[in-house]
Amino acid sequence: QNPKTYAIVKQLLVEGNAGELQKYFGSRMEFGTAGLRAAMGAGISHMNDLTIIQTTQGFCRYLEKNFSDLKKRGVVIGFDARAQLSSGGSSKRFARLAANTFISQGVPVYLFSDVIPTPFVPYTVTHLKLCAGIMVTASHNPKQDNGYKVYWENGAQIISPHDKGISQAIEENQEPWSQAWDDKLIDSSLLLHDPYATVNKEYFKDIQKQCFYRNINKETNLKFVHTSVHGVGHKFVQLAFKAFDLSPPFAVPEQKDPDPDFPTVKYPNPEEGKGVLTLSFALAEKDGARIILANDPDADRLAVAEKQESGEWKVFSGNELGALLGWWIFTCWKNNNRDTCAIKDVYMLSSTVSSKILRAIALKEGFHFEETLTGFKWMGNRAKQLMDQGKAVLFAFEEAIGYMCCPAVLDKDGVSAAVITAEMASFLATRNLSLSQQLKAVYDEYGFHITKASYFICHDPKVIQQLFDNLRNFDGKNTYPKSCGRFKVSGIRDLTTGYDSSQPDQKAILPTSKSSQMITFTFANGGVATMRTSGTEPKIKYYSELCAPPGNSDVEQLKKELDELVNALEKHFFQPEKNKLQRKTE
Repeated sequence: QNPKTYAIVKQLLVEGNAGELQKYFGSRMEFGTAGLRAAMGAGISHMNDLTIIQTTQGFCRYLEKNFSDLKKRGVVIGFDARAQLSSGGSSKRFARLAANTFISQGVPVYLFSDVIPTPFVPYTVTHLKLCAGIMVTASHNPKQDNGYKVYWENGAQIISPHDKGISQAIEENQEPWSQAWDDKLIDSSLLLHDPYATVNKEYFKDIQKQCFYRNINKETNLKFVHTSVHGVGHKFVQLAFKAFDLSPPFAVPEQKDPDPDFPTVKYPNPEEGKGVLTLSFALAEKDGARIILANDPDADRLAVAEKQESGEWKVFSGNELGALLGWWIFTCWKNNNRDTCAIKDVYMLSSTVSSKILRAIALKEGFHFEETLTGFKWMGNRAKQLMDQGKAVLFAFEEAIGYMCCPAVLDKDGVSAAVITAEMASFLATRNLSLSQQLKAVYDEYGFHITKASYFICHDPKVIQQLFDNLRNFDGKNTYPKSCGRFKVSGIRDLTTGYDSSQPDQKAILPTSKSSQMITFTFANGGVATMRTSGTEPKIKYYSELCAPPGNSDVEQLKKELDELVNALEKHFFQPEKNKLQRKTE
């Protein structure tokens, strides 16, 4: 019943455009553990009013089956600022339609009245003890995309088998229920609640538990620039700085207000590095700021850049900021916990494709480190399990600039990460140290961890399948590569098939998934490289790392060795020319 998507389809029928109709209606969007992520537009392969109604009807039925008290507890729904004129789709519209679906079945809905950062949804699930949460966002994807992200009652993103259960329920509930399109009905419903004011107050109270140097914050001369890259982060980072008694950061004026067109950037993703930060650099130079904090559009990720003594800007990789925050959060914990026995219950987590720097810190300091599969759904669920056993999970991170610094949110949170980074930088400034100098000190103490990650774009699933099949049948059937150029392979873990050469029974310990590709190679020189497909983008990603024991300070030699390993990986395992892969730089 959306006149715009209806008109698009009608026009294609008039034109007899079978090719486009096939694209729109050939296959339904797949509901996975990340929920939905697709372009907005007409048809069942896109995000639109109808597919949102169908998805929510399925999700509602699945929750009814799992929670006898759903009608007492309810769900939370949040949204970002994405919108598309041509199809009439917007995050706010989708959120209201989802709310209408639940309310029509007598389920209370806590619908935020304005845009919020993604971490506010998992926070609200936990804080109000709700059954589930939905965030309508496509995070840092291109502007035409939108998404539907789902959280379970434990405050973490869903993991299997919930994705399959929800997917099946969507299939069984495709015909819109009566009044499904009339979202105005919710405005007069007693089941509609707005958690905006409460959560805004409580969240900032909770993150203050991670504020340890209020006096330094009040007096620091350090200046910060913040960009929300046309997303939702501006207001919330300003409030976080206020909660920590820090002077507000300078906001990049052209990017501070939500704008679904993302007019000043090619991709609204701070992970892409300096291109996204051009305006931030200019403002920092003008206002004399030394540190830039950049959130992605839904403010669950954080990139950080620092001006070096040479006048150059250094953009920290996700692994480098993970090392700094891990060091900082542990140091603050240690200073506030004199009981030496408590350390046996302290944990930090990171994903298997992230740097192993936390493992090195944990080994030396005596706390626990665990790695999980890629993605915060795994770290959030594992953190909750550990917390339920009375353990303290201080920090979790992934190299894709995602950080969980505060146990009140069991997902990545770019708002708390931004203000905690600002406090760390302010503290270090009192010791005349920059973030870069402290990073070097961390590596000097715990061993250098040099990482390099990138990706190739490939729109053809057959080519991706072939590339990974080739690695599994490298020297004849069922044989993996024994070397990569001059680098000898010493171990292989394939989390698609469940093979791990390092285990006595050759079975991988981490969960395996046949639906996504992921192979990790360990090399005789101490290098590790993982190749994997992305769950949300047409990319084949790789992550590589060389770990040196403390005392090996020849960083340039380590970097050179890793560069050579990566070049060999690209040449022999990716074969970009043969497979017609597009490089990140292109």
